[in-house]
Amino acid sequence: MELRTQNMILAPVTEADLEEIHALYSDERVWRHLPSGRFTQLSRTKEWLEAKLAGWERNGLGSWTAREPNGGALLGSGGCDLRGTHASFWNLGYRFAPEAQGRGLATELSRAAVQQAARVNPDVPVVAYLLEHNAASEAVARKVGLTLQHRGPDAGNPDADAVRLIYANRALSEPELAATME
Repeated sequence: MELRTQNMILAPVTEADLEEIHALYSDERVWRHLPSGRFTQLSRTKEWLEAKLAGWERNGLGSWTAREPNGGALLGSGGCDLRGTHASFWNLGYRFAPEAQGRGLATELSRAAVQQAARVNPDVPVVAYLLEHNAASEAVARKVGLTLQHRGPDAGNPDADAVRLIYANRALSEPELAATME
């Protein structure tokens, strides 16, 4: 399902996107807020891409490539993917090339993703994980209507002082919140 937003074309990721996605996800500037998340091996990007392709097949929604509307240059990638035990929440996420940041594109993509998640399966909450020091991502979450549901340690983060924020499009039940922390 391809979508045209005001400033981008959003298209489901494909196998042909591997090299461009790897260039994006291996760029250390993209991972400023979570350096340990950077993809350093093409095999890691391939695993990510295969998971995203399977998600589209299984759920009818997933991560898109975000491209310039005219030239088709890759700006970033993101969307909503089902996660958690028994696909209990839509995980909103995105990465944009440094040259594309600061233009409102993350908000534009996120707004489209939240709308599509509500269309595909409105009974499942949309959740965004953020690190507390990432003010730009927190602003995006708020702009698309998500509210803070949880603040606590970021389990598994190499930075022991990292604080994880969980935003959602509605109040999360205890089981829903627990699923987001698995």
